[in-house]
Amino acid sequence: MTEVSSDAKTDIADGSDRSGLEGTGDSKPTPNVTAPNVDGDDVDTTAIMNALRGVIDPELGDNVVDLGMVKRLERSADRAIHITIALTTAGCPLRAQLMRDAKARVASLPDIDVVKIHFGEMTADERSNVMARARWKARDNALETDIPPTCRILAISSGKGGVGKSTVTANLAVLLAGRGYTVGVLDADVGGFSMPQLLGIDSDIEGQRAGAGKAVMKPVTRQIGDGALRIVSMGSIAGTNETEAIMWRGLMLNRAVQHFLEDVQWGELDYLLIDMPPGTSDIQMGLARMLPRTDVLIVTTPAKAAQQVAARAADMARKGYLRVAGVIENMGPSTNPDGTITAVFGSGGGQRLAESIGVPLIASIPLDTAVAAAGDAGTPVAIEHPDSTASMAYRDLAEVIVTDVAPPIEIAECSLRGTLIRAGADLDRARARAEARLNEPNRSGFISAADTDVEPIIESVEESTHE
Repeated sequence: MTEVSSDAKTDIADGSDRSGLEGTGDSKPTPNVTAPNVDGDDVDTTAIMNALRGVIDPELGDNVVDLGMVKRLERSADRAIHITIALTTAGCPLRAQLMRDAKARVASLPDIDVVKIHFGEMTADERSNVMARARWKARDNALETDIPPTCRILAISSGKGGVGKSTVTANLAVLLAGRGYTVGVLDADVGGFSMPQLLGIDSDIEGQRAGAGKAVMKPVTRQIGDGALRIVSMGSIAGTNETEAIMWRGLMLNRAVQHFLEDVQWGELDYLLIDMPPGTSDIQMGLARMLPRTDVLIVTTPAKAAQQVAARAADMARKGYLRVAGVIENMGPSTNPDGTITAVFGSGGGQRLAESIGVPLIASIPLDTAVAAAGDAGTPVAIEHPDSTASMAYRDLAEVIVTDVAPPIEIAECSLRGTLIRAGADLDRARARAEARLNEPNRSGFISAADTDVEPIIESVEESTHE
């Protein structure tokens, strides 16, 4: 950037520091500064900053002003408006889009003919502040669900199919329930659901009418020791044929997962395990928006191809501001009765992936023929063959989860003030929803659903994609 004299520059406050800012009615705070022009005319900083609020960073999900990315406004001697925007990284692939949007919005203001955009790079502290703000904004915009605030949410993801992600989810779920926890299991792999088979579920989800005629679903419940499983899967919806393909586009799949979260009476949960579909598509992106407090566990085999795809899944989670909590290596080397080791898919792949993405390897599950046999029988190997090598590794994984990765949140550990704030916010949201429903005209789908009819769930998914 070509510098002009220092008296022609105005530095804009960082988004993390709101001092020196003043509100304008119901709008967001606007910097209380004026950028002097070298020829004596004042630059209307307020108008420019408000225009720049329409420039959204797609990755961060917020505008460049409130993210603190606008670092300087100035008018040079040739009367051009110069705007400096700090990017999270110098090689940001979105810089061309940000430049076009910023130029177009500022150039539309009166008395501005030439707009020049310059880019800088944030410091480590600035980048940390921006990421923190983006995470909080995501939480503010999160989906309203019945999932309690004390529930630990773990998404089990892989990026690549066939690595045993669903099997890991099923075994971890039954072991956590066996410890006395109430565990929700959401089968988010709508088109490739497998939880009913892996957990031996042959009953259907119950539907009933809640307030204002809204149809809600009740999970299939299974008691395990002192704990319980609550399972929601497309395969447990009445009328779903387990051999018939669900041919829905990405938006419809995402809507289905949203309904599973928003319209299910989960009740009290200690853990919610989400069995993610393979790949990096709409459902993965939607999860970050709908449940921003989710932690992600990445499942891989030792094979190099699986590691590469899993690394992309981890990268996608982080771009959605989700915490990647650890790597689980599945189908790892197994020890034979004679003490020799068989590594069908190689060895060390999970550790290499964990090191490359900077998270711990929290489990290595050996390849064990008992796992597949138990899954086919509808009983996870951790229950069917508790003394198998895979079962012992799964028990170690459950121990790591509850003691280190995602310890259960005890109500006693929550402050009274925080509890009251959450309770008040929940009450306000409930009132708003009730008022909205009362003022809403009767519609097809959820609103007019019969007490025990869950078919409108599917109809609503299809209908909502055309609204």
